[in-house]
Amino acid sequence: MESHKDCEINGPHSMGTTIIGVTYNGGVVLGADSRTSTGVYVANRASDKITQLTDNVYLCRSGSAADSQTVSDYVRYFLHQHTIQLGQPATVKVAANLVRLLSYSNKNMLQTGMIIGGWDNCLLLLEVQDPLTCMVSLIKHGRKGMTQEEAEQLVVKAVSLAIARDGASGGVVRTVTINSEGVTRKYYPEDKLPRWHEELEPQNSLLDMLSSSSPEPMVS
Repeated sequence: MESHKDCEINGPHSMGTTIIGVTYNGGVVLGADSRTSTGVYVANRASDKITQLTDNVYLCRSGSAADSQTVSDYVRYFLHQHTIQLGQPATVKVAANLVRLLSYSNKNMLQTGMIIGGWDNCLLLLEVQDPLTCMVSLIKHGRKGMTQEEAEQLVVKAVSLAIARDGASGGVVRTVTINSEGVTRKYYPEDKLPRWHEELEPQNSLLDMLSSSSPEPMVS
């Protein structure tokens, strides 16, 4: 009979992450955290989970990094061939349908969730898959007719709230804004994110933490 410790070691790894997509008047904002974890081990604390498919279409990746990167590579290749054959850029709808086709055709083998966002005179979000805390923030603060600044602030607030509650999410927040003027990438370091639930302020090192407090000397 397997012990409780063996079950924990041999059990499936938690691959939680936070990705989000929000539309506003004239564009779309995609956001993601940067922590890549394997169980309780953080393999990469500054990964980029927002992948470019075309000049005007981007993909947020979650779940298995290998699966989502493979899907995005295939879709990018097919979209490139599509552009050559038709002589014009692929639409957001074409990119989303390709991701859907590959994902659902291999759903028994893939462990990934994705969001596709882009701009080509119409807006589209597909496969929105976010933690509950992120969705609660969207329901509470999101509304129709937002400006670009309001949408970006909402994305950063939602991802930072998910980071505060989800141990598998963390690091920095990256956003991509897509509209008629092009694509804008933004980076929000951890020390600039809003704090939730009385979190401790980040410290540079253990020495800084020790020097910030003056413990009482030990008396025998």
